[in-house]
Amino acid sequence: MEKSKHELATFAGGCFWCMVKPFDEQPGIVSIVSGYTGGTTENPTYEQVCSETTGHYEAVQITYNPEIFPYENLLQLYWQQIDPTDPGGQFYDRGQSYQTAIFYHNEEQRQLAEESKRKLAESGIFTKPIATQILPAKTFYPAETYHQDYYKKNPERYNAYQIGSGRSAFIRNHWGEKK
Repeated sequence: MEKSKHELATFAGGCFWCMVKPFDEQPGIVSIVSGYTGGTTENPTYEQVCSETTGHYEAVQITYNPEIFPYENLLQLYWQQIDPTDPGGQFYDRGQSYQTAIFYHNEEQRQLAEESKRKLAESGIFTKPIATQILPAKTFYPAETYHQDYYKKNPERYNAYQIGSGRSAFIRNHWGEKK
């Protein structure tokens, strides 16, 4: 049996802790790495990124099998994890490093991302404009080990953060109970 081709998808959605679990639960997802992208500093640390001096976003890079879970499905799930109308960050996390962005790896991803953004804007779900940027992928630097799979390593703190930040309520109010 021939090995399926895997592709990369990169999404910034505020705190990267909150962006792993929804994708990790899907079929066809090979791996998810929390990290930093979009900036100018090589091999930035969490502290450097949080200082807002590197230009990086907290992001997740997903290796996936498009035959099992197509990029369009990743985009749909991505939109359901964020407030795409907030240009200043996500929920309680403020600043450039917590802004939302889709980082495309090829022209097809760019076109699909632009189309999904247009459809979301036209859907009437949100009354404010969609602020999420669609940008070319840049070098992705994995975050420190303690950030990887945070929801598995620290489930109580992860759940408290999801609720306390307002993310859980926002998702429930806009997309329903389980997305």
